[in-house]
Amino acid sequence: MATRARVRAPELIGKGGWLNTGGKDLTLADLRGKCVVVDFWTFCCVNCLHVLDELRELEEKHRDTVVIIGVHSPKFVHEADHQAVVDAVERYQVHHPVLDDPELATWKQYAVRAWPTLVVIDPEGYVVAQHAGEGHAHAIEKLVEELEAAHEAKGTLRRGDGPYVAPEPVATHLRFPGKVLALPGGGFLVSDTTRHQLVRLAEDGESVVQRYGDGERGLVDGGPDRVRFSEPQGLALLPGGRVVVADTVNHALRVLDPQTGGTTTVAGTGRQWWQGSATSGPALDVDLSSPWDVAWWQGRVWIAMAGVHQLWAYDPETGTVEVAAGTTNEGLVDGPAAEAWFAQPSGLAATEDRLWIADSETSAVRWIDTDGAVHTAVGTGLFDFGHRDGAASQALLQHPLGVTALPDGSVAISDTYNHALRRFDPATGEVTTLATDLREPSGAVLVGDEIVVVESARHRLTRLRLPEEAVRVEAVAHRTQRAATEVAPGKLRLDVVFQAPAGQKLDTRYGPSTRLLVSSTPPELLLGGDGAGTDLSRVLEIDPAVAEGVLHVSAMAASCDDDPENEYPACHVHQQDWGVPVRVTAEGTSRLPLVLAGMDQER
Repeated sequence: MATRARVRAPELIGKGGWLNTGGKDLTLADLRGKCVVVDFWTFCCVNCLHVLDELRELEEKHRDTVVIIGVHSPKFVHEADHQAVVDAVERYQVHHPVLDDPELATWKQYAVRAWPTLVVIDPEGYVVAQHAGEGHAHAIEKLVEELEAAHEAKGTLRRGDGPYVAPEPVATHLRFPGKVLALPGGGFLVSDTTRHQLVRLAEDGESVVQRYGDGERGLVDGGPDRVRFSEPQGLALLPGGRVVVADTVNHALRVLDPQTGGTTTVAGTGRQWWQGSATSGPALDVDLSSPWDVAWWQGRVWIAMAGVHQLWAYDPETGTVEVAAGTTNEGLVDGPAAEAWFAQPSGLAATEDRLWIADSETSAVRWIDTDGAVHTAVGTGLFDFGHRDGAASQALLQHPLGVTALPDGSVAISDTYNHALRRFDPATGEVTTLATDLREPSGAVLVGDEIVVVESARHRLTRLRLPEEAVRVEAVAHRTQRAATEVAPGKLRLDVVFQAPAGQKLDTRYGPSTRLLVSSTPPELLLGGDGAGTDLSRVLEIDPAVAEGVLHVSAMAASCDDDPENEYPACHVHQQDWGVPVRVTAEGTSRLPLVLAGMDQER
């Protein structure tokens, strides 16, 4: 194995304690002899959920030598709630130990800057690699194989079972349901997300009429007992009575025919979309990325493509899909659809003249009009959230996952992390609270003069009468708490560190294999160096007149197997977005390293 930089791994500490260990507190000493992959994640982050799925194969294939440790590091206030972390570990079927670190203690010790970040620790307790973003599972597996061989030879590898202890299962009709649809003949269809099923309920919202899916994760078409889904979410009624399903972790759209009970795949390949993949074409030939919700609007199925921060559209008549809005950049930017920025759109609701959007990571409600322009009703960006009513310009939400159009032209908001149902009225420009004490509401549907809400973390549907008066709540405002990096005014060297995995090289066959996009909030923070380019290093110019802000950095690198004899080598895309809070001070650093993959040799 090639010589690698080795840094002693800091201890794993977190005030929330350990999950999935049978009540035992783990230390690095307990993990000595194992190849340890530390996954810094937070459950709001779709990229983190992608990485959880990327790691499943590694976890299974190397189960006697590899221990994956999740370190839950919250962005939102709700994510610091221990019970919410317990729920998320079950919801997303995390089958390894998880440390609940609500105060970001371990995050700081490992100098992590972004969700998700993966750190590899060798069997002797040294950090040997760090990877930010998605697409690193192949590189980590190669490294693990090297570590296994080297430490087997040294006698420092310990094979055998890891410390994971599965929690006791809980019996409920639903388990972390996602979305709900009122069926034309009465009753409801619910996406029973954690159980990989759709469930048809009677009009009481409780009695089970039919389950679709055998409960196992998979992408299989067929009848109710054969079909398989993978964490399905959004549901929408098509003309003619069939139902389109956002099959989120399968990166696919499925269609259920309630009359026959059969389900077919209509869009997606089962593979996740990556930069450079097709963005339009025959629906079954184009990769999708975590479709979270769907809505029938303007003669097409609109898709909240949470995984790439865009809206897509599927046309059942032509059998094609295409990007409808968004650039894949994460943030809040209004304007023409092709130039707008979204951040994990997760809920859709259609009216005649607009499509409402729950843009979860910006804690925003937005809409797109029939001319293709994107507008923001509530929300300011990635870092401000809370629970505050009043004028929409200053109102705050916290990671809303659902929107429901109401008959008077207003929209109900499933304000998920505030455990509330909110309302925005375009006529008055006001935001109000309709109900509180709803545990992680993720969607709702109107039935007569009542609204039926998916209480995801209570595993049920809850029926509410639409109140005539709003509930009064005490206003709270929050900002994402991460330590700001002190930078000097003037020239700041930005280095995105990328070391191709062993046996691979940068793929330059068809042009540059790297991409770097830089912007800032406020825009005035940067006097120069913003924009797109292909070099992973760049000199930025920081305005000394701006005291603080956020640098937005998006990087991508493509590497391929370095085998001259192979005409078609396997290639892998590594990508990550960073939002780096900075404070401008004369004593600040003049270099900002961000590790995409490898180790920063200048530390």
